[in-house]
Amino acid sequence: RDLDRLQRWATANLMEFNKAKCKVLHLGWGNPKHKYRLGGEWIESSSEEKDLGVLVDEKLDMSRQCALAAQKANRILGCIRRSVASRSREGILPLYSALVRPHLEFSIHVWSPQPTQEGYRPVGASPEEATKMLRGLEHLCYGDRLRELGLFSLEKRRLRGDLIAAFNCLEGAYEKAGGRLVTRTCSEKTGGNGFKLKEGRLRFSMRKKFFMERVVRHWNRLPREAVDAPSLEVFKARLDEALGNLV
Repeated sequence: RDLDRLQRWATANLMEFNKAKCKVLHLGWGNPKHKYRLGGEWIESSSEEKDLGVLVDEKLDMSRQCALAAQKANRILGCIRRSVASRSREGILPLYSALVRPHLEFSIHVWSPQPTQEGYRPVGASPEEATKMLRGLEHLCYGDRLRELGLFSLEKRRLRGDLIAAFNCLEGAYEKAGGRLVTRTCSEKTGGNGFKLKEGRLRFSMRKKFFMERVVRHWNRLPREAVDAPSLEVFKARLDEALGNLV
């Protein structure tokens, strides 16, 4: 078994697992929820666990992760509002980009919020409030403020990040693991670009939220000159030109 091999590896390297920090997360409908042992000790089961900063539950529902990210971002934005007197774009935007936005975009390919998820709306609240703080833009709506500042909305930034990650997967930037996430189907008979991604067959609606599924529709709508870019930098430049027609 995999756990036995892990234990043998640890023993051979004179190491020891901290059993108290090892948990079992049972995934999938109808899971028999077997018990597992590591080195002779039973491992406790858990309904949710945080791995590399991302909270995952047994239903693969990212609502809690969305809410936690929004809380952190809004809390830091509140500190900026209370402690920084300036309301100029030169003062607020760098602080927002460096201190607030990273919490809303860390590992976003894993937990990207969907419109049906609880916590989806709060995730978009921080940039809306941050741009409203800027002097001279208070009377504009959110979309107009973004255009005035030359910024993308969080939704468009998430889409841009997904498409860049897909390009990296196809170009082998993520080595062997990334190449299996998305599959390209080359055909000159298709409309638009000739390097479309293959759509998978989904048994469960939850799969539509996964990166390798949600990125396909948007990638297939990109123009040929974007997907056929010779480098990542060229792809980013061409993608930014095309993004206005995607969302």
